[in-house]
Amino acid sequence: MASTTMMSSAQVKTAITDFNLAGPFPVGAPLAMDTVDNNGRKFDDKSLLKAIPLTAKADQRFSGAVVPSLKDSRSVGLLTFYINNSSYLKGQLTVKGVKNYELYIDDAASDGKLALAPEHHTVAVKFLAQPSDTDSITVVADANMTVNATTDSRHPYMFHDQTDGCYVRNTTLSADGRYMLSTYQETVRGGKTSYKRRLHDLATGQLLREMPYTGAVEWMPKTPALLLDVTENERRMLYQIDPATGRQTLWAADVPKGSMTVSPTEDYLILSQSEDGAEEDKEVFQVLEPDDRQPGWRKRSHLYRYDLSTGMLRRITFGSQSVWLNDISADGRQLLVSTLRSRLTKRPTTVVDLLVIDAQTLVADTILSSAEFINGGEFSPDSRQLLLSGTPEAFDRIGCTLPADVWPSMVDNQLFLYDLSTRQVTPLTRDFNPSVESCFWSRYDGMIYLRAEDMDYVRLFQLNPKTGAIVQLPAQGDNVTRMNMASNAPRMAYLSQETQAPTSLYVMDLKKKAASRCYYDGHELISDALVGECRDWNFTSSRGDVVYGRLYLPHDFDPQKKYPMIVYYYGGCSPVSRGFSSPYSPHLWNSLGYVAYILQPSGCTGFGQEWSARHVNTWGRGPAEDIIEGTRRICQEHDFIDATKVGCMGASYGGFMTEYLQTQTDIFAAAVSHAGISCISSYWGYGYWGYNYSEVASAGSYPWSDPEMYTRQSPLFNADKIHTPLLLLHGTADTNVPPVESVQLFTALKLLGRETAFVEVEGENHHILDYGKREKWVATQMAWFQRWLKGDATWWDALYPQKHL
Repeated sequence: MASTTMMSSAQVKTAITDFNLAGPFPVGAPLAMDTVDNNGRKFDDKSLLKAIPLTAKADQRFSGAVVPSLKDSRSVGLLTFYINNSSYLKGQLTVKGVKNYELYIDDAASDGKLALAPEHHTVAVKFLAQPSDTDSITVVADANMTVNATTDSRHPYMFHDQTDGCYVRNTTLSADGRYMLSTYQETVRGGKTSYKRRLHDLATGQLLREMPYTGAVEWMPKTPALLLDVTENERRMLYQIDPATGRQTLWAADVPKGSMTVSPTEDYLILSQSEDGAEEDKEVFQVLEPDDRQPGWRKRSHLYRYDLSTGMLRRITFGSQSVWLNDISADGRQLLVSTLRSRLTKRPTTVVDLLVIDAQTLVADTILSSAEFINGGEFSPDSRQLLLSGTPEAFDRIGCTLPADVWPSMVDNQLFLYDLSTRQVTPLTRDFNPSVESCFWSRYDGMIYLRAEDMDYVRLFQLNPKTGAIVQLPAQGDNVTRMNMASNAPRMAYLSQETQAPTSLYVMDLKKKAASRCYYDGHELISDALVGECRDWNFTSSRGDVVYGRLYLPHDFDPQKKYPMIVYYYGGCSPVSRGFSSPYSPHLWNSLGYVAYILQPSGCTGFGQEWSARHVNTWGRGPAEDIIEGTRRICQEHDFIDATKVGCMGASYGGFMTEYLQTQTDIFAAAVSHAGISCISSYWGYGYWGYNYSEVASAGSYPWSDPEMYTRQSPLFNADKIHTPLLLLHGTADTNVPPVESVQLFTALKLLGRETAFVEVEGENHHILDYGKREKWVATQMAWFQRWLKGDATWWDALYPQKHL
């Protein structure tokens, strides 16, 4: 069993002598109309401290011992400094010498008690000085470590650098490509969040205005105007907004309910309305099929056509299955719709019917019936073809590069061209290794534009549907998270993160394919944060494969030191992208004194069909060997990594991998699994998405047909082999991987007497989204590593004090 050495609890005194100073500012007592107030209290000089806000701007440095004061007047001032701690800080902060003062830590009034999680903390002292004051002022920290106090706002990248600030979240272009509307989310310390919209004129590059975040707003498909969807006095109203002037004009009144798509011809709307299904007795009820456990599964959505000139609402679809609108042809005459049908007795368990409906007569032409492995599609600009997305198994594996006896990955996304007159299918991305995330067929130039996982990058590409040629576009950044095209112009807006910086907003001229213009620079979000270096580190495995990876180093990296390391790998099936923003942040780990190794073991998408197929029917075999070998190799080749202090962490499938790894190796000194799968069969049967995900990871294999895989590859059935201290985390409302997956492994490890802990996050699903809960969730992970990789349980004990039960 792994052991830990706890750090000494000896206290260290630190004198803080350097401050930022705002003031001093003259202040006088109020005019006294009486000797006491209406509560019988005498005037308190300390109340004068309210005159100076915590936001007062410091304009000088102060390093003296005598309190700053004015010659002829009482005055108030503000002394500030910062504490950057990479371990849990516990102790007392004392202010001496000045009689009237108030102490604040991170904008909250404080009595000086220090119980600070690793973070960039702001300390402020408001003080009242007498004329020509000669009193001294001293600040002393008596804590469990030397306090790193500084007047420099620059600091190691910390948790609140992840969550706080103004982030661009979305961007869309007008049909003519002249205007851009972008959405921003601003979060302040504590979690209060607001949203705003910005409207740019791309012809001049100027910001036209900021718009309030009220009502749904989208661009008209043809007219260069915004469409505002609002409810007024229980009436649904649509307004056109002129982007140049901001003037609003009523476009349609009393529009029926339902999600809305405006036709390209702008003369009708397609509305999707939801209908409730048959209800059951709420106390004793029948479950019709596995998906019936999901809230809202019995609801069905259907399509309606609403004519704007007449106000007529015509129902387009009716039946027991939901119908979705995929696209409307450029001339507005045809609708591409799809419906999903359950077919549980054969893989895939869901099949697709794809229909083209005449938008006027409602006559339907069934294009595909019970189609397998198809996701959706759109019309070509001339409406003669369809661009369909699907898996390598679609259309009898016409787009598959693997032998017939090899199961491809169902999440390796491919594109197909479907000719509506000949019914012929052409695979477009068969020999294209990146996995397609999204696509758009431009009406302007007839080209198809892709956003695709390309190894651990997410890049932009242009596909020529006539020749099949695919070329990479010169996009900025390393991880394109969104793209939006002007329907009638050669212009694209996109959001992209760098390996070392948050999301920026760019616009690209597709005709020139020149450098993109930046309209929001994500570097601004971390202008005060210190981020270290990221180095590519790939290795050739003993199986002859190149396994790609990255090594992240602290900003103050010293190659002569020994660092503990955290290893991270993919969850689900996608590679760990180079995107900066992640709840599992190597930059945060760096700031807490760790190096970080992220690798892309076999089985993830973006590296070609053969590589992604290694995820299927392996459940750890192969990917685990890649992780173990990579971890050993990177430790051997870097003297600054302490091979005895290596931890690993993953979520979802990555959480399963974390648990599985501990049954295969003893190289890890600590491990953290969030929402991990401990028993493949119970996840398969009980998780809302369990059997669906198992169509990917366990293609053609079931508990009765392959009990060996379902048991021997399950961490639960190998719990006796786990000796690594293992932290299990789970949201109580997780509908993807049910909490029982952590519960049963926790129970097993407790019965075995192994080092383990189980922490649940109340009300959270597969992802921890609530601001406050996420803060403690991240702290829990890092406190566990601090306990076992640094030998310091202070943080863990502060979060989870020992109970004597």
